[in-house]
Amino acid sequence: MSDDRVARIPVRECGERLVDVRVGGTLRVDARRWDAPGAFAHLREGVVERLLHAGSLLPDGLGLLLVEGYRPPALQRRYFADYAGELARDNPDWPADRLRDAASRYVSPPEIAPHSAGAAVDLTLVDSDGVELDMGTRMNATPEESGGACYTDAAGISDRAREHRTLLSTALTSAGLVNYGTEWWHWSWGDRYWAFRTDQPAALYGPVEDHSLPRPTPSPEH
Repeated sequence: MSDDRVARIPVRECGERLVDVRVGGTLRVDARRWDAPGAFAHLREGVVERLLHAGSLLPDGLGLLLVEGYRPPALQRRYFADYAGELARDNPDWPADRLRDAASRYVSPPEIAPHSAGAAVDLTLVDSDGVELDMGTRMNATPEESGGACYTDAAGISDRAREHRTLLSTALTSAGLVNYGTEWWHWSWGDRYWAFRTDQPAALYGPVEDHSLPRPTPSPEH
């Protein structure tokens, strides 16, 4: 995400609104990232449409479980600073540019973060009972913690986990979303990284401040 080629892509904000994916109950949402304003359950309309399409492409009995969507810029800045701080403590000899590059493998730099544009979603697969499938690592496992197994194409995960990642990737890619390769769970559409990966001249979505969230939002389902 720290690649200058991504940062240089312009944003031609289309003005599409953030919507609460819990409304209507057409997408399953997990509450582990719940926040009082309900930011975690919001995404741009175009992303939601594509997730619904991706869900229709999965085998019978499987579904998508959304864990986190929109992330306010202030929260993104905190995540990035916290992770960069962890790396700095573990690697005191690393210069600032190396720390930034390493942190960007796992947390998007705040100025280009897809989550803060309402363009990205962290998600996984569940069965018909809502039980999460084996994906090889827990969601949000860091490269250090997982020994690199969080990378989408990592070697060394089980055949079953590989099969599940392939099912997830096939459905989401067919719906037009792109994956950030260091995180099997992170997919986006309409942001700078999507534009970079798909050779688009500009991103459709830029950062959105949290005061743009529709209110009121419904209570989360636990």
